[in-house]
Amino acid sequence: MDFEIEAFERGAVAVLSDRVSTVLPTIVVADPRRSAGPVCARIHRYPADTMDMYGVTGTNGKTSTALLLAAGLAASGEVVATMTGIGLQGPLTSVPTARTTPEAATVQRTLGRFRDEGATAVALEVSSHAVSEHRVDGVRFAAVGFTNLRPDHLDYHGSMDEYFAAKAELFAADRTAVAAVGIDDVHGRRLARLVDVPCWTWSAADPRADVVGENIECTDADTSMTVRTPLGSLHIRLPLLGPHQASNALTALAVALAAGKDLESVAAGFERVRSVPGRLERIDVGQSFLALVDYMHNTEGQRSLLPFVRSLVTGQVIVVVGATGERDPGKRFPLGATAAALADVVIVSDESPLSEDADVIRRAVAEGARAARSAVVMVEPDRRAALALAVHTARPGDVVVVAGRGCDTEQVYGPEFDDRVVLRELWSDIV
Repeated sequence: MDFEIEAFERGAVAVLSDRVSTVLPTIVVADPRRSAGPVCARIHRYPADTMDMYGVTGTNGKTSTALLLAAGLAASGEVVATMTGIGLQGPLTSVPTARTTPEAATVQRTLGRFRDEGATAVALEVSSHAVSEHRVDGVRFAAVGFTNLRPDHLDYHGSMDEYFAAKAELFAADRTAVAAVGIDDVHGRRLARLVDVPCWTWSAADPRADVVGENIECTDADTSMTVRTPLGSLHIRLPLLGPHQASNALTALAVALAAGKDLESVAAGFERVRSVPGRLERIDVGQSFLALVDYMHNTEGQRSLLPFVRSLVTGQVIVVVGATGERDPGKRFPLGATAAALADVVIVSDESPLSEDADVIRRAVAEGARAARSAVVMVEPDRRAALALAVHTARPGDVVVVAGRGCDTEQVYGPEFDDRVVLRELWSDIV
């Protein structure tokens, strides 16, 4: 049994496993992952039952939506904690995370800590992996929101149908009391037809939805829109960049309203969110060009954001792009091709190759970029050198977009590396 000696030496008193331990009493079950959540919930005295749990799932926008939702809930009077790909944030807790949704034991232990710190509500980002691997089993949600579904993680799920099925599990009646579903893509419309709980729909295009975003305007300073709901209409100004943030706000608003929160209070909370780390985050230290860092790691994100970024400047769009190892290899060529189709200069560099050969990953992205035949393509394996190349290439009126890692600071391989910090350092060296 893997790790049983280490667990024993660190104080474990029993094991939950599908095999009998040689050193500890063992609760033998057919599927340990399926049992871990409920067992850990009991150990920590069922913390999710003492707080209102709000889940956010989908391909793109989960983190921004969860943080917007948290701000709206806080403005409604809740003491809010968050569990996102950025970190675990409670009234007294702030811990970075390596996964979008932690393992079941960590989820329940963290929820217990949030409860003990006085939290009354938790906004939880739920990945498809988390659903399939039972990491949120033992959690009953007050409401769950769906952002969108795009091709991603197909190396894990195998097909879009399986990927959709994993997301849809979260909307079952034994998982959540109500649902909020975006219907601007075919998968959202399909999900809205399937859910067997009360469901609020949202859209930035379909006036038949319950929550509709209209007159959406995006500038280099903010995103604004008029929102029409069954509870009334109002104007929202988000200090966030990009049309995708309008969709994220609509998801968060629909979740909050589905759970019975006050429209004006929630909207006021949204307007207090100054930025979302690594999500089209502006890096401004006085340089003559625009610099943005974004967790743009699939082609849908590129197609959504790069045309918007181009609308902000009069000069060139310069993109630093790469791909992470041990992820769907089929998306590497398209990442390069889409970046080159939408930008003027593409600099291919390494992200975190993990156990894979970095050269193989980089070559696939670069081949895609060159195949587009529409941008200048450069390759610089060293990420710091790649960012320096982008900074030195940029001229007044240009924009540099560093894509893929967002606020992630762990580069596997290599030392800790934060794109945002390095950009600031590079510009300071120049001036």
